[in-house]
Amino acid sequence: MLKATLRSFLAHKGRLVLSALAVVLSVAFVAGSLIFSDTVTRTFDRLFASTSSDVKVGPAEDLEAALPSGVVETVPAALAERIAAVDGVGATQLDIAVENITVVDADRKAVSPDSGAPTVATNWYESERNPLELTSGKVPRGDGEALIDADTADRKGVAIGDTLTLIAQPGSFQVEVVGIATFTTTNPGAALVFLDTPTAQRKLLDATDAATSIAVEAAPGVSDDVLKERVAEELGDGYAITTAAEEAESSTESLGGFLDVIKYVMLGFAGVAVLVGVFLIVNTFSILIAQRTRELGLMRALGADRRQVRRSVLTEALLLGLVGSTLGLAAGIGLALGLIGMMSAVGMNLSSAEMVVGWVTPVAAYAVGVGVTFVAAYLPARRAAAVSPMAALADAEAAGTDRSLRTRAVVGAVVTLAGAAALVGCALSTESGTAASLLGLGIFLTLIGAVVTGPILVRPVIRVLGGAFPKVFGAVGRMSQRNSLRNPRRTGATASALMVGLALVGGLSVASASMTKSFDEEIDRTLGADFVVQSSTFMPFPQEVTDKVGDAGSAGLVVRQRYAPLALELPDGESVETTAAGYDPRLDEVADVPYAAGDSASALGSGSLGMESAFAKEHRIRLGDRITVRFPGGKEAQLSVGALSKQQTAAGTGFEGGVFMGLGTLERYVPGGQDSALFVNAADGADADELRSELTSALDAYPQIKVRDQADYKELVRDQIAVILYLVYALLGLAIVIAVLGVVNTLALSVVERTREIGLLRAIGLGRRQLRRMIRLESVVISVFGAVLGLGLGLVWGVAIQQVLALEGMKALALPWGTIIAVVIGSVVVGLAAALLPALRASRLNVLAAIAHE
Repeated sequence: MLKATLRSFLAHKGRLVLSALAVVLSVAFVAGSLIFSDTVTRTFDRLFASTSSDVKVGPAEDLEAALPSGVVETVPAALAERIAAVDGVGATQLDIAVENITVVDADRKAVSPDSGAPTVATNWYESERNPLELTSGKVPRGDGEALIDADTADRKGVAIGDTLTLIAQPGSFQVEVVGIATFTTTNPGAALVFLDTPTAQRKLLDATDAATSIAVEAAPGVSDDVLKERVAEELGDGYAITTAAEEAESSTESLGGFLDVIKYVMLGFAGVAVLVGVFLIVNTFSILIAQRTRELGLMRALGADRRQVRRSVLTEALLLGLVGSTLGLAAGIGLALGLIGMMSAVGMNLSSAEMVVGWVTPVAAYAVGVGVTFVAAYLPARRAAAVSPMAALADAEAAGTDRSLRTRAVVGAVVTLAGAAALVGCALSTESGTAASLLGLGIFLTLIGAVVTGPILVRPVIRVLGGAFPKVFGAVGRMSQRNSLRNPRRTGATASALMVGLALVGGLSVASASMTKSFDEEIDRTLGADFVVQSSTFMPFPQEVTDKVGDAGSAGLVVRQRYAPLALELPDGESVETTAAGYDPRLDEVADVPYAAGDSASALGSGSLGMESAFAKEHRIRLGDRITVRFPGGKEAQLSVGALSKQQTAAGTGFEGGVFMGLGTLERYVPGGQDSALFVNAADGADADELRSELTSALDAYPQIKVRDQADYKELVRDQIAVILYLVYALLGLAIVIAVLGVVNTLALSVVERTREIGLLRAIGLGRRQLRRMIRLESVVISVFGAVLGLGLGLVWGVAIQQVLALEGMKALALPWGTIIAVVIGSVVVGLAAALLPALRASRLNVLAAIAHE
C-alpha cells in the first residue's frame, strides 16, 4: 500500500500543484511574519542592551495621555552630583531628549523620517554606549551648531554648512550643521539632531538646571541591580530608577506594538490563505478520489481494507503538506527578506545577515501546512474508504449522495439559524463587549452554515444565474449550465473558496462605508469653526504658532484646545485614567456640543468639568457632583460636574468619559502645556477664503501645521479609513488568487474526468471555439455563484458590525454599492480568467484518443 500510495502521489503530482500553492502561500505568511518579528526583536534587543546606561534616573512614572499635553517631564540637573557621590557610581551624565520637535530645512521642508518614526533632538556627549560615531565635521559647540545622523542627512539632502530650523516647545531657533554621525548599530529609523548640553537645556527645555533623565555608569565590580538599590536609597521616592535590562525590556515592549501590527496583518493573510486553501484541497482530493474510483475499488478487491485505503489517501495529503510546507518555509524566508528590505527603504536599517529563524518558525510552518492538508483531506479519505469494491469496479458513484445532501441541509440550517440568532442578539445588545462577542460567534456560525449549505443552494441559484444561457448561447449555454449542476458538492466547494474572501470584503466594506458616513455626519453636526489649525501628527505645537494665527488680519475668534492626562476617583469606587481636553470659554461659537444636562459655560467655568452622560450614568454621577481629580505630578482637585454631554467616545481610545474643562482650570493644575488645535472663525465681514490664504501664508514656516475646513476634515477621516480598505482589498486579492487556483483546479480535473464525453461531443460536431465557450460559461457561473453567496453573507455581517459601531457613537449605515457592483463584475472576470487554461487544454484534446479514454 505504501508503494502504491507513493506511485499514486507521483502520478498525480501535476494535479496537486495548485493545491500545494495554497499551502505554500499560507505557510509563507506564517513563517515570514515570525521570522521578521523575531529578527526585529533580536536586533533591537541588542541595540537597547548595548546603548542603555547601567542605571537610568528619570521622572517618576505618571499618568499616560492618549495625546501629549506638550509638557516635558524633567529631573533637576543637580541630581547628577548627588548620584555621582553614591558608592559604586563610576560616572553620571545629563540626558536631554525631546521628541515633540520639528526640524525644517532652508526650503521649509520637514527633515523627518517618511516612516512615521519620531524626530529626536538630544544632547551630544562621548560615551562607550553612544550608538553613533562622528564621521564628518565636528561636534556641536554653542547655540548655533548642531550635528545630524548620516541616514537622515542622506535621505533629506542635508550637508555640513546647511542651516536648519528647530521648532521646539520654547520656540524656534536656527542651527548650522557642523557634523554628521553614523550609526554603529541598527538605526531604529528616527531622525536625530544633536546639540551641546547647555544649548539643549536652554533651547529644548527652556531651563539651565534640568534634564529629561540622568545616565549612571557603574564602577567596576558593581552590578546594575546593586547600583540601582544604592541610588534609590540616596534619592528616595519621586523618581523612576531602572537598570539597563529593565530599560531594554521597556523599550522592546514599546516596539512590540509596531511589531504586533505587522505580525497580525500577516497572520491575517495566512488565515485567509488557510481558510480558502482548505476548500481547494478538499475539492482536489474529492475529484481525484472520484476519478480513481476504479483504482481504489481494485485495491479493495485485492484485499486492502477500509483503513488502508483511508490511510493511503491521508498519506498522499501528508506528502502534499510536507512538500508545500517546505516550499512555503523557503518562500517565508524570502518574504521576511522583502520586509527587511522594505523597512530599510523607509529608514529602519535592518541587516539581512542578522535574520533570525528560531525553532518555532519551522515547527509552526509544518504544523500549519501538514495540519491544513491532513484536515482537508480527511473527509475525502473517509469517502474513499466507504466505497464498496463491487460499486467501484462497476464505476458507479457511491450511494447515499441524496442522503448526504439532506443531512447537509439539516445541519447547515441548524448552524445558520444559530449564527443568525447570534447576529440578531448582537444587533439588539446594548453593551459593546457583549455585542462584539455575539458578532464574532454569529460570523463564525453563519460562515460554517454557508459552507455546509452551499451545495444545497447550487441547483436553485445556478438555475437563476444561468437561466439566460440557453437562449443566448444555445446548446452550449444549456450544457454549461447542466455541467455546473452535475455535481453540487463540487460546485459548492469551488464557489466557497471565492465566497469566503468576498464575504470578508463585503462585511468590512459596509463597516468602513458606515464609519465614513458617521464621521461625515458628526463633523457636519459638531464642527462650527471656519478652520481648524492642527499638527499633521496631532502633536501639540509651540505658542508662536498660536500667536501667528491670532495675528492674522482676517481672524476673528480663536478657541484653543489642549490635552492633559488625569485620573478620576468616581463615586462608585472606581478610578479611571483618561485624557481630558481643555477649551477657551467661547467653545459654543466654534462647535455644537449636544448636552443632556448643563451647558458649555458651566463645564468650562473655574473649578468645573464636563463629561459624557452615558459615562456619568454608568458610574452614578449626577450634575453638580464633586469629583476628585488627580493630575500629573500628584496634584489633586475637587471639581464640580457642570455639564453632561450626549457625545460618545469609543472605548479603548484613551479618552474614556469624554472629560473636558476650561483652559483656565487645566492650566492651573497642568502648567506649561501646549495647544493641540486652534478653532478659528473669520472676523466679521472677512472672507473665509481670504482667512485661509492668510493662515497658510503665516504658517508657511511650520510644515507640520495644517489648516483644515470641514471638507478637509472629512477627507482626512476618509484617508485614515482607507487604510482599512487597502488591507481589505489586499485580503481580497489573496483570496481571489487562491480561489482562481481552485476554479482552475476544478475545471482542469473536470476536463480530465470528462475526457471521453468531450471527445464524443467533438465527434458529433461541437467546435473547438464552442467547447472553450462552454467551459468559460461554466467557470463564470460558478464564480458568480460564489460572489452572490459571499456578498449576501458579507452584507449581513456588515450590518451587524455597524450595530456594534453604533454603540460607540457611529450610528449611520451605508452600503457601498460601487464596491458591490465592482465585485460582481470582477467575479465574471475571475471566471473567465480561471477558464483560460482548462478550456485551451480541452479544445486541444485528440478526438479519437479522447473517445478511447478510460
